Amino acid sequence: MPEGHTVHRLARTFDTLFAGQTLRVSSPQGRFADGAALLSGRRLVASEAWGKQLFLGFAPTDVSETQVTGVTHASDTLWLRTHLGLYGAWTFAGAPDAPEVAHAIGAPRKRIGERETTPSAPDVSETQVTGVTHASDTWEVPAPRGQVRVRLLGDHAVADLTGPTACEVVTVDEKRAVEARLGPDPIRDDGDVEAFVAAVGRSRVTIGQQLMDQAVVAGVGNIYRAEVLFRARVDPLRPGRDVPATTVRALWDDLVVLMRDGATHGAIVTTRPEDRDAGQDSGSPDASPGTRPRTRQNTDGAPGAVPSDQAFYVYHRDGLPCRVCGTPVLVKELAGRNLFWCGTCQV
Repeated sequence: MPEGHTVHRLARTFDTLFAGQTLRVSSPQGRFADGAALLSGRRLVASEAWGKQLFLGFAPTDVSETQVTGVTHASDTLWLRTHLGLYGAWTFAGAPDAPEVAHAIGAPRKRIGERETTPSAPDVSETQVTGVTHASDTWEVPAPRGQVRVRLLGDHAVADLTGPTACEVVTVDEKRAVEARLGPDPIRDDGDVEAFVAAVGRSRVTIGQQLMDQAVVAGVGNIYRAEVLFRARVDPLRPGRDVPATTVRALWDDLVVLMRDGATHGAIVTTRPEDRDAGQDSGSPDASPGTRPRTRQNTDGAPGAVPSDQAFYVYHRDGLPCRVCGTPVLVKELAGRNLFWCGTCQV
């Protein structure tokens, strides 16, 4: 499941490609036909992320580009709320003059872990077009591929949504109700650290479980959960109320840095330079069983990036030596998800 930094990158992508444009919205699959009819012909005035929730705001067409301030709170603004879940993905294609963005953001079938892909040109045959040409005579809008729930078509680009867990049109008040159920988001400027500290401190639930609870902190997934707890040397099985408030604040501060970095670069890297050792893990096909990392993270394609087998401390490194103390990394199931930690460092 994409973590919160991915959804923030999605929001930025929609802002880059479609902000201020009047969009044609359709549902090639047919399951969202009524919702698409409500949004089609409206102007995209906002692209917001809160944790793993994406909100796209659509205002009436009589709202000009110079009148969008305050429109996001207007009663006639409608919002497309989506949650990618385990299988959802947004796929983008654009004319040659469209800004360059990641081709697909979402499920692993369109991405390798947290690495986004950008093709040199849309893969479109002569029989796979809608007949609509935008901005360039050399680019035609590709036909939908797969079960596309929602298609957004703008002046220079198209975005297709497949396989979401949630996809609905909501009003301003309904959007606020969804946000009220979410915990603070470390990437957002309005993220409330004290709300996070208070939520953790009043519960006996383990800190490891609480970090995965979107009502406690929004956007944290299994990777950030494992890594931030290791970096803080916190036992993931310790009850939240037994973790000192100063430690909880430090966890938040670290999440702010790590998740904002992930939103900027499109990859999760949590290891400090001094803890990386090129010989510690082997990502080569000749590596013996049990030594190759099983991470979904892949940053190897980016120039100067941290190699994928050096990106994490404990996530998917069970059985391999801890990068700090050398004892084997542990794994156990906690609330239906695998938890990775070092039993020596995290006490």
